[in-house]
Amino acid sequence: MGRIIFVALFALSSLSAVRVGDAKSEVLAAMDGLKQAMIHRDGAALQKLLADNLTYTHSAGQEQNKAEVIQSIVSGKSIIQKLDFPDNSVRVLGNVALVKGKVDLWHSADNVVHMNILHVWVNGPHGWQLVARQATRLQ
Repeated sequence: MGRIIFVALFALSSLSAVRVGDAKSEVLAAMDGLKQAMIHRDGAALQKLLADNLTYTHSAGQEQNKAEVIQSIVSGKSIIQKLDFPDNSVRVLGNVALVKGKVDLWHSADNVVHMNILHVWVNGPHGWQLVARQATRLQ
């Protein structure tokens, strides 16, 4: 009987690890989707990836909601030529994922901003959506 319980617990923990691994892959795919949508000014993709109650905080302290972020990117007010996430870690906590790491954002060839950013994603009926972003500029 004890062996059956051990095997069942092992199977459940393995299944949980697979789910976390799948969730991490899905979140990283959402991060890449966000990157592509920002570079290509894709309002429809941003609409899908950003939660309605988004809090988006820039490194200078400016806060925007979903509509303001989309308008800024799609209109070209915020030009993003290149965006790299060179060093990110993903922690999945149920239906919430925290993505923390460095971000390099190029507004132009000679204007790159280096930041440390925390992205908070929630998995809901529309898939993984960004609900919060907090950025700190690095020197």
